[in-house]
Amino acid sequence: MKTVCLIGRPNTGKSSLFNRMIGEDRSIIMDMPGITRDRIYGTVNYKEKSFDLVDTGGLELGKDNFKEDILAQATFAMDAADLVLFVVDGKTELNQSDYFIRDMLLKSGKEIIVVVNKIDNEHRKEEVYRFYELGFEKVLPVSASHKIGINDLLNLIIEKLGVPEKEDDTHCKFCLIGRPNVGKSSLVNAILNEERAIVSDVAGTTRDATDTIFSYHNQEYVMIDTAGMRKRGRIYENIEKYSLIRSLKAIERSDVCVLVIDAEEGIIEHDKHIAGMALEKGKALILCVNKWDTVTDPNKEIKKWQELIKYEFQFATFAKVVFLSAKTKKRVQHLMPEIISAYENHQKEIKTSLLNSVIEEAVALHEPPSYKGRRLKIYFVKQEDTKPPKFVFSVNDKGLIHFSYERYLENKLRENFDLTGTPIILKFKNKKEE
Repeated sequence: MKTVCLIGRPNTGKSSLFNRMIGEDRSIIMDMPGITRDRIYGTVNYKEKSFDLVDTGGLELGKDNFKEDILAQATFAMDAADLVLFVVDGKTELNQSDYFIRDMLLKSGKEIIVVVNKIDNEHRKEEVYRFYELGFEKVLPVSASHKIGINDLLNLIIEKLGVPEKEDDTHCKFCLIGRPNVGKSSLVNAILNEERAIVSDVAGTTRDATDTIFSYHNQEYVMIDTAGMRKRGRIYENIEKYSLIRSLKAIERSDVCVLVIDAEEGIIEHDKHIAGMALEKGKALILCVNKWDTVTDPNKEIKKWQELIKYEFQFATFAKVVFLSAKTKKRVQHLMPEIISAYENHQKEIKTSLLNSVIEEAVALHEPPSYKGRRLKIYFVKQEDTKPPKFVFSVNDKGLIHFSYERYLENKLRENFDLTGTPIILKFKNKKEE
């Protein structure tokens, strides 16, 4: 999926435009218990096309120019994006900050659209022409607060982004995701050096990324590099919030995501944010605790870690956990088998007769609770899709399904069929809708 980012100085209405484009007037909160997500990105769906939209902080030129971290955030977002929306305030004059941002964008070599916000009436449209002095070909007036010009902007974005290239789906693709400095690069090297032959390095679809095709047990696999950009100094590694941007593209193109967690630092909220991104995209997930060589008593600590992960990742109890050290290569050999297992389960197809047998037995053991004298009836279940497995239930009234009973049905499916490592989707349809 392509990525578009919003850049501009404070108070130009970037956040309002962001909310308007994704169709939400609030921060994005995932519908999985235990996870919240900063309003850093969302998905725009328009005319059967989709792209990821990234919101960045306002950039303001002060006494000391831009603060180093703010400047890095903007550069990071630009590097990861396929298209940049330069948002300016249509009610005020251009200032030093606007021109500084302009210079950054001109040097980036990216496709730029100047979005002149707060143009809320026909009279103000005449003022848009002065923004052509910024030197960009495309200048578009909008009013995020009044929903003016949004469709024109979306049409232009879709035109500029074009149709995404189709990926070759013949290989299992996996990526290592996680916070900066958790040892992803070391783990990449450890995997490739574990008596495996590298077949080739192929340029990926993200900027400066490389897809490494390698052989494992006579089967080829694709490891997607999560770098997605050239490092220009340590400052990038300190911008945890924006590490989500580069992880996003790798997640989109993968079948399996391996979340790398630092055993020295422990689990923090950001680890859960990144795991949530993978699950929201429907990807298989493995939790990998790296730097296990730094643990003083591994046998004692592993029980504590297992309990901690069970508590912190309640939304991903199906994910396998691997403890290893990329530095010493200890236990690295356990990772690939789990990746393969998760991949196979992610695309698993289950016979309809077996599905219905399991669900009939589940209902017989535990009837759905009644609500206002009515009880949910399940007539039939079938698998509709894979990657991840999607099961459709034909029922009398989908409004009667309670989340606790839905969880019960999911648990019964997982008990009877090996779906370790992959999320599954349960969808309920009224019988009369079919």
